Amino acid sequence: MSTVDWSKQANGVGGAERPGRADGRSRPAGEGQPAAADAMMPLWAVSLGWELRRGRQVILNGQIRDRWWFEDRPASFRAVVAGMLELRGADVVGWWDPVDGLTFPIPGHAELFDRLRDARPSGGNRGGTAGTTTADDAEGRPWERRGVPDGSQADTAADRPGEKQEPADQPHDGGAGAARTRRGDERQRGRERLLTPRPSGRPRSFEDVVAVVQRLVSSPDAATAFVFEDVDHHLPPGRPESHLGYLRLRAAMTDAVTPRSATGGGPHARNTVLCAVGDVGRLPGWFHLEDPRIATLHIGPPDPSERRLWLAWLQRHFNGAQHASRADLEGLVGATDGMAGWDIESLARTSWLRNTPLQKPDKLLEMHRLNVSVDPWTQLDRETVARASDVLGNRVVGQSRAVDAVASALQSAFVGVDFGNSGTARPRGAFFFVGPTGVGKTELAKAVAEMMFGDQGAYARFDMSEYQQEHAAERLAGAPPGFIGYEQGGELTRRVQERPFSVLLFDEIEKANPKVLDKFLQVLEDGRLTDGRGQTAYFSQCLIIFTSNTGADALQSLLEERDELSYAELEAHFTRAVEEKFRQIGRPEIYGRLKPGVVVFDMLRREHVVRIADRLLAQLGESVRERHRVELVPDADTLHPWISERMSDPEHQAYGGRQIRNELEQVRTAVVRHLLEHRPAPGTRLLVGVGPEGTVRVTADGTGPSVAEGSG
Repeated sequence: MSTVDWSKQANGVGGAERPGRADGRSRPAGEGQPAAADAMMPLWAVSLGWELRRGRQVILNGQIRDRWWFEDRPASFRAVVAGMLELRGADVVGWWDPVDGLTFPIPGHAELFDRLRDARPSGGNRGGTAGTTTADDAEGRPWERRGVPDGSQADTAADRPGEKQEPADQPHDGGAGAARTRRGDERQRGRERLLTPRPSGRPRSFEDVVAVVQRLVSSPDAATAFVFEDVDHHLPPGRPESHLGYLRLRAAMTDAVTPRSATGGGPHARNTVLCAVGDVGRLPGWFHLEDPRIATLHIGPPDPSERRLWLAWLQRHFNGAQHASRADLEGLVGATDGMAGWDIESLARTSWLRNTPLQKPDKLLEMHRLNVSVDPWTQLDRETVARASDVLGNRVVGQSRAVDAVASALQSAFVGVDFGNSGTARPRGAFFFVGPTGVGKTELAKAVAEMMFGDQGAYARFDMSEYQQEHAAERLAGAPPGFIGYEQGGELTRRVQERPFSVLLFDEIEKANPKVLDKFLQVLEDGRLTDGRGQTAYFSQCLIIFTSNTGADALQSLLEERDELSYAELEAHFTRAVEEKFRQIGRPEIYGRLKPGVVVFDMLRREHVVRIADRLLAQLGESVRERHRVELVPDADTLHPWISERMSDPEHQAYGGRQIRNELEQVRTAVVRHLLEHRPAPGTRLLVGVGPEGTVRVTADGTGPSVAEGSG
């Protein structure tokens, strides 16, 4: 917030502060020195005044729909801008938007605009140069614009001072001279009619408004200011008429001159033509980038001092206000960082709707953001949560350590017990899964999402191999204003804003650029991330899982040195590899935050290989049954030894469950060939196994068509 009283300084619109204003704002002040403030205005309004005094026109973009604190009370964006321009000495403040056209937010300015519009421009500098004809010169000589010849070609001698006139009644070439005299009189009367001001309607179309604005701001006769709001919606890109419209608007902005009424200490601003848009990226770049006389000014959310004013004004409307202390109010000032003025007012209503006093800012903000009365974390079945290890263990084979760690986090989130409020804004859980490839890291994330929400759609996977470039960080949080993709926001922030209750999996995190990893520092510590549009995503209801294969490349050589690795040896190897990786990329602080959640996945042991093979064979049998109504019966006595032997190779062990699937491709291929060659009748039982020579065989069961019990 600024405490500068603009009415005490030199004029920023063009005219100096006129003495003796009826509102009493004009008290004596030292030249160029701010006086004690009797009103407050946002910092962006202060910056706007400075840009105007630098001789620039400004494109305002960002939070133009919000309310702001102005002159000791909340005010709309339009009221703040119009009030500031009036304080800076504008005689006329006009406002154009695609819905209402040209309006005047300050009483009395419409009548003055009509007088200025209908008045004949006086001489003086109108933005042109000597020896040239500007738009204002043409406006001062309307006969040139209406196709009437100028005086050099059509004026009579009576119109040219200093030339000898012939008497009107003197014959000159007989009737021809009289005809020329009559034509001259008619021409003079027509010229007088053209130059006589006559009332006309207020301009309605955008083109007419811009034309009138250009004429007024390029005249020094009065201090004028005009604002064009949402011009980006009226002139969408890609249309020829839009290109011409922007050219006309830019001409009005750059042709503006300093009015004669500008007195006092300089520098003085020119007459003002502003644009106000929600996103400057929707404007053509050449419109403002090619001209140094046009600046852009981004309007962000209210700063702490503005939020303090809002909360002090709204305090009595909060639940628990009668018992609130100054410290309670300050806690809410910090908690509302990034919120708009309208959001803060809605927060007061939320405190009553959700019966949450302002003394609990974290809980109040959580209730306000989620806007739901049902918390999926508290709606989990108590028995399901209590036996979460068993439920998840049925989906993920051979990873009891990882399953127990995730189950513990789910149980803590369900019970809701923590050390004070320190962790209320942080994610419900943050894990770093590391281990060999293909051992169930992704499958565990899917299982958690389905158990919690009954929907695997609550699980979102981000492949970090796509974020290897430094600029890829913008994909997570969105591009800054003015860049391509700004409107879409970030992939991560948009996902969390749409579904705050989510399981987020960042796969192969070691492949991401270190600049991308920096985004996760704020997420892990504060539980929030703000995108390029200024909208904040909150991760307090998310479960975050990072996966990594760091150290897996050395696993094959370790297995070749010894027949078997214990879990303790495997854990020490991967933990050391992860810590060294974060040191190499210069991000040890990220590892420090993730260290409590580091979970090392075990390699697949022999018993795990058989269980996974049986599960895959059961899925294959279900597919055969649905498509061909044929029963597939795996021969466990031959298949189990075969797959165990195949997976005993250290090279195969390093690829985990994916290698099991690759080995079972031989079984699928044999089944497909049998179905094509023999076309078994519905209800037939097919026995699949491995022969002595190690080849997969598929034979029809001799019992004939029947419904058999599969073994897989």
